Amino acid sequence: MQPLAVNLAAAAAEEKKAADIKIIDISASSAFTDYFVLATGLTKIHTRAIADFIEETLAENNFVPFSKSGYQEGEWILLDYLDFVVHIFTPEAREYYQLERLWEYRD
Repeated sequence: MQPLAVNLAAAAAEEKKAADIKIIDISASSAFTDYFVLATGLTKIHTRAIADFIEETLAENNFVPFSKSGYQEGEWILLDYLDFVVHIFTPEAREYYQLERLWEYRD
C-alpha cells in the first residue's frame, strides 16, 4: 500500500494535467527512497506549475520537501521528500533519462 503523500503527489500532478503519471515502488532495490512519482509536463512552464501545485498540496498535509532541484531550468524538476521522490520532466527529458527503464524492472 502506497503512503498517503505519494498518492497526494500523483493526484496533484493529475489535477494540473500532467501526462504519463507513474508511481514506482523501488523500496526493494533502493536504500535512499521507497517510491518515485514520475510525471511529464508539456513545457518548462507546465513542469514548474505541476511542481508548485504538488508542493502546495503536500504542504497543506504537512509534507515538506527535504530538497528541490531543477526548478529554474524546468526540464527535470526533482522534489525529494525522503521516503519518496517526485520527478517532473519535459517530454524530451523523460525520453532521454528513461528512469522507468532503469528502475521499474529491478525487482
